[in-house]
Amino acid sequence: MTVKVGDTAPDFTLPSQSGSPVSLKDFRGKKAVVLYFYPKDDTPGCTAESCAFRDSYETFTDAGAEVIGVSGDSPASHQQFAAKYKLPFTLLSDTGNQVRKLYGVPAAAFGLLPGRVTYVIDRQGVVQHIFNSMMNFTAHVEESLKTLQALKN
Repeated sequence: MTVKVGDTAPDFTLPSQSGSPVSLKDFRGKKAVVLYFYPKDDTPGCTAESCAFRDSYETFTDAGAEVIGVSGDSPASHQQFAAKYKLPFTLLSDTGNQVRKLYGVPAAAFGLLPGRVTYVIDRQGVVQHIFNSMMNFTAHVEESLKTLQALKN
């Protein structure tokens, strides 16, 4: 399965960096969600991307959106990563890559690395935008904010 723009985002429940479960359905009707899948905690590209989301976090919350990062790392790894870079948002642990597969996030670098894809999901749970770029880390933030702004207008 591959999630497309206009689809209802598939629900899931994963443990956060604190170990508590987070479900996508908890945000439905309340907030838009910027769901970004990234390859690995504390690597150069993933750190740049996560810090770019951190630096714009207030803009996301002002737009009525929650930012959620997802990778295959453990909750303990996420906890260290979030603390080291003062990430104010939730990181979810998809250790078996079930949610990555559910969304159809493609692998990158000849299938050696998990892909880097961001989904902007509106308050009703509908996917409004998908951005896939392995190397243009900060564009994930720019594309997401542009989409959220268009949804407000």
